[in-house]
Amino acid sequence: MIDKEQVAEVLEEIASILELKGENTFKVRAYTNAAKALDTLEADLATLVEEKKLGEIKGFGDALQQKITELVTTGRLAYYEELKASVPPGLFDMMKIPRLGPKKIKLLQEKLNITDVDALEQACRDNKVAGLAGFGEKTQLNILEGIEQMRSFATQHRYGEALPLATELVDALREHPDLTRVSVAGSLRRGKEVVKDIDIVASSKNARAIMDYFVALPGIRKVVNHGETKSSVLLEDGIACDLRVVSDREFPYALHHFTGSKDHNIAMRQRALSQGKRLSEWGLFELAPAEVGAGAGGGAENAGGPQAQTVAETADRRAEERGPLVVCHTEDDIFAALGLQPIPPELREGLGELEAAAENKIPRLIEWTNLRGTFHCHTSASDGRNSLPEMAGAAAALGLEYLGIADHSKSSFQAGGLNEARLEDQIRMIRHMNADPHTGIHLFAGSEVDILKDGSLDFNDTVLGKLDYTVASVHASFTLSEDEMTRRVIRAMENPHVTILGHATGRLLLSRAGYAINLQKIIEAAAATGTWIELNASTWRLELDWRWWRRARDLGVRCVITPDAHSINQMGVLRIGVTQARKGWLRSKDVVNTLSLKEMQSVLQEKRRKFGISGPAA
Repeated sequence: MIDKEQVAEVLEEIASILELKGENTFKVRAYTNAAKALDTLEADLATLVEEKKLGEIKGFGDALQQKITELVTTGRLAYYEELKASVPPGLFDMMKIPRLGPKKIKLLQEKLNITDVDALEQACRDNKVAGLAGFGEKTQLNILEGIEQMRSFATQHRYGEALPLATELVDALREHPDLTRVSVAGSLRRGKEVVKDIDIVASSKNARAIMDYFVALPGIRKVVNHGETKSSVLLEDGIACDLRVVSDREFPYALHHFTGSKDHNIAMRQRALSQGKRLSEWGLFELAPAEVGAGAGGGAENAGGPQAQTVAETADRRAEERGPLVVCHTEDDIFAALGLQPIPPELREGLGELEAAAENKIPRLIEWTNLRGTFHCHTSASDGRNSLPEMAGAAAALGLEYLGIADHSKSSFQAGGLNEARLEDQIRMIRHMNADPHTGIHLFAGSEVDILKDGSLDFNDTVLGKLDYTVASVHASFTLSEDEMTRRVIRAMENPHVTILGHATGRLLLSRAGYAINLQKIIEAAAATGTWIELNASTWRLELDWRWWRRARDLGVRCVITPDAHSINQMGVLRIGVTQARKGWLRSKDVVNTLSLKEMQSVLQEKRRKFGISGPAA
């Protein structure tokens, strides 16, 4: 059955199509408001439909009730499908262009008869768009940049989007009786925030049976290649997936090789050669004396190596290997055979991991089970979809000891930000829930406070002093210069009440680049002021980027992994946050929310004590 989030998405798309078609604003607004109402609905939508109580929701007239009922009970809405069919499909692609909304698209269609992205690009290059009312040269340039950005993202996918699909495929493969071992590989296994495709490596004595089973799995849109040892498919979600099947003897070598990265694989091959061995996807072999020092071979320039398509080609490749096999049952055995500590997949980027492993300096990375609590969660008081008790229950269900609430502050009016009075009401509610033993989790009262253009905060120090903690984030004025933005954020971090710097660059993966900011100076300011930096685990953000965490860690900056959750369903992204922390070489002790509740209650006061002030008892 379709859930309320999916219903809300359909209603929002209906509103956009109606706006494209020039319908009156009241009709458009009715669907937009209905979508927002569902976003903040605390009751179960399916129950309301079953009990015919949708009319109790403000603004839900008979027509909306009928459409939502049809959508929830059947999973389809005839009105929506007819509406989509009435609009040129190219207009939907145009709506994916950043900063190009339905009103401008409608004008482009009416004035220049533009109905697809290619035509829009040509019109911009011919300087036809700049002359339209409400556009201008700057907008025309922004459109061209947006088209380029959209196309560059067309074959890329967010980690959080690809991971559940890969997990589902691996779980399905495990059901086959001929399967021996299977694992996700590639950049997805390494935890890259954006991936191009899904790679899976499996072992079996009957590769053909596994391949036949794989290409027939549900959710596959197109079979691109169906070979004996490798098959490629395109999933319904538009993500490409490759499956390679090898013998179980070859599995650890293949898994290591196809996990990559290119730079890691080259470094591993070179290390093997220096020890008189050859490493490839087929095995680790002792070289004959004449071959030692003959070169890396094996296609070191390509982490993926040649693609074996048939059993005959596979046999040819294996025949190229020389010398006895160094038997390895696992990837850890491969590393040990080369005199290295095991290197976790997340670290295999060719960024010094082999040098560290050779000196036994690979740290014990943080694990999901190390987390004891989290912060930066939203409720229906601002733009969240669930109530405070529901969010508390979801966090408790994950086994967490504490949860920090951080609804938006008043300047984020588009997100229903809380003013001072509403914030104080929420603080009182949190204190009341903490006094109730049935709550099941300790709650910290906080706020995600806007960093204003000049670096001041959306609430004064008197209000902030009533909170257990504060997340300070930029939500507007993204176009400042790098120097201005850096000074703005540092000024906010210098406030003794600011505990956490939220999403440090404001990026939205595959949608919006981060604003210009000097992250080195930000990290140094965090170290100097004792401000924690957020690792925002939202699948759209995943920042501070993993590439900066090792530097931050070495300066003593504390990481706090948060879900930035706007619903109970988003709490689970904490696991993704842990993957990103591991990729940034972070240990349990580097992540502050691995502390127990008692420890956290003390640590939350550290920055204030440093500045000679006190806060609530938390």
